[in-house]
Amino acid sequence: MTQSQFYPLQFNPETGEPFLRLPAPHDSIIITPPRKSDASAIVSYMNDPAVYAWLDGPPFPYLPEHAESWLEGVTRTADAALEELKRASADHPDEPPIFVSACPVRSLREVREDGTDIFLGDITLVRERWPDVMDKEVKERLAKPNAEKPAGDPGIIWCIGDYIAPSHQGKGIMTAAIGTILREWALPRMGVRQIRVETFADNIGSRRVFEKLGFIYEKTTPLENKFLNSGRKIDGMDILWWKAE
Repeated sequence: MTQSQFYPLQFNPETGEPFLRLPAPHDSIIITPPRKSDASAIVSYMNDPAVYAWLDGPPFPYLPEHAESWLEGVTRTADAALEELKRASADHPDEPPIFVSACPVRSLREVREDGTDIFLGDITLVRERWPDVMDKEVKERLAKPNAEKPAGDPGIIWCIGDYIAPSHQGKGIMTAAIGTILREWALPRMGVRQIRVETFADNIGSRRVFEKLGFIYEKTTPLENKFLNSGRKIDGMDILWWKAE
């Protein structure tokens, strides 16, 4: 029997929202599309040093308008991914699931006993942009052809970005969540075959998450005059790779 173009997404029977569920013992955690109602939680997390100290890019201090703008962009991407699946389902209902260009779910949520949920964090799977390369021309030579490859091309180099609420750090949730994204969506639905990730050299926890998932340390790239928007100086980035067997 041919699998649905939405496979392996599940759908909330009341809201119709798609999701992936983490395996036990973290099966109270689901991954859904972003919601505009997440803004206040995002502002709170992004102003917590347990989160912002490890992220390169978000403004600091992080204001409500930053969250609203970010949510607008990522919601547009998630909606486009779902529309791609809907078109494939309508046009090719009896064909095997197609390769798609993005993952429609990214927001971590903990479902409570009463059925409500709370936003915990985010996982993004994007084409590699080589943030450790400071030379703009070299960066462009690497990123441009990678961005131009069609969906499902095994030559695409991907990257993962993530964060989780301070209250839920150190519990194995992010390892399980990234593993779920890779196993359930990235490999079978996007054709992902190679991923390059960068962690700050002093972010031991993040590096361990990826190593538990089979990522292999390649090198540490030293950085000069690299400062986050919070003012924290970054001395280097650890580079790790994952490649499909």
